[in-house]
Amino acid sequence: MNRRPRRDLPPRRRLVLVVRADPVICGHSGEARNLAEAALLRGFTEVRIITWPLDRLVETGLPLKPLDGVSPYSVGIEVERPAPVGDYKVPDGRYLAGLVGRLVELFTDGVPTVAMSLYLSPHTVAVSDAVRVARATGLPVDVTTVAEAVGSDVTNVVRSCVAEGRFGAAAHVLTAYLSADVPVAVSAYTRDLVIASAEAVDAAHGTRFAPQCRERVAISYPAVNTADYLDPDLDRFAATLQRRGLHRNGYVLFLSRLAHAKGVDELIAGFAASERCRGLTLVVAGNGPEAEHLHRVAAASPAADRIRFLDDVDDDEKPDLMAGCAAFVLPSKPRPEFVETFGIALVEKMLAGGGPVITTDTGGIGEAVGEHALVVPVEDPAAIAAALDEALGLPEHEREALELRARDHALQFDRLRVFDLLLARVAPARVAALAGG
Repeated sequence: MNRRPRRDLPPRRRLVLVVRADPVICGHSGEARNLAEAALLRGFTEVRIITWPLDRLVETGLPLKPLDGVSPYSVGIEVERPAPVGDYKVPDGRYLAGLVGRLVELFTDGVPTVAMSLYLSPHTVAVSDAVRVARATGLPVDVTTVAEAVGSDVTNVVRSCVAEGRFGAAAHVLTAYLSADVPVAVSAYTRDLVIASAEAVDAAHGTRFAPQCRERVAISYPAVNTADYLDPDLDRFAATLQRRGLHRNGYVLFLSRLAHAKGVDELIAGFAASERCRGLTLVVAGNGPEAEHLHRVAAASPAADRIRFLDDVDDDEKPDLMAGCAAFVLPSKPRPEFVETFGIALVEKMLAGGGPVITTDTGGIGEAVGEHALVVPVEDPAAIAAALDEALGLPEHEREALELRARDHALQFDRLRVFDLLLARVAPARVAALAGG
């Protein structure tokens, strides 16, 4: 699945990314891939993605892509899955020990390194621990850290700790976050959420996390490879639709994780109620914890014979399916365990072209789509039906104009632009770190 990096010369500049990487179905696993590829284009001679063993990913129940559908990485990028340390008497800590141990080895070989973690818990916590251990060894350490809060860090970890009065766990995550040389958040919404959670901890315990977050946390939007969507292979596009038994503008598309917060229940009801969707198919592409439930919901729908589930969409097919759809619908809704803090799939869809985007104004979605989507209230099938009727009734010239404006907006998230902005923050932080060390 992964190509080995070049070994003809020792690395001069390294990027380490700590993330839930492919084959996990998650926008941020794709973001890590894009940051890795951008790093090679910006002169990094080695990139390592440090992630979890495949068997552990399967055990957790995370939604996974088929392994043979994961695109290879470029030469110079290596994915490492450190084995657990210890035996069954150390449950999940075995895997974290393997992760931290490998990071310590990378941080103490003298190679100038930028280490970026996506997800504060456990990845930023692991990086923070590894930096502390590396420096304690007395070996040469030249590492600058970037910690990215991606959303569920706060909605599912810090915020729940605050609600449950678990001060120690919240303090652990926030301290690790602020120990990074460059703490960032994937959207202004996420940054505000981090600060609000830190304020709640401060109010209850007299700490001072919020002022530090307010002063130091910057926004770094997710990195997208725009080239995957802007320069389509027309033969591949036609072959993809033919292989899937689909026709251009003949289907409405949902493509994301199958989780309650994604609003697929409401989409199925809205699709069934839409007059202009009578002759169309609803394609629900993805996998996740709600898959079985959604199959039952679809089977009970009046439109059951026009709803198809695809759980094996690979990286190459995604742009084609997006470009060919009559409309793309992601009706996310806020849940205690998850809020859509950006919406990478929406950006990808706007780049790919095709029919209009229909979504909700939830979390950071507004930052992802700007004014270039049809926005409906959360949990409102009737509004989804009306938006589908509106989208499918647009004159061709209006649809094309909307498509072009949406693409122009989405170009700001190109991976090289995002990576360059990150590097601009890393450079002074590295100088400060070296001076302090």
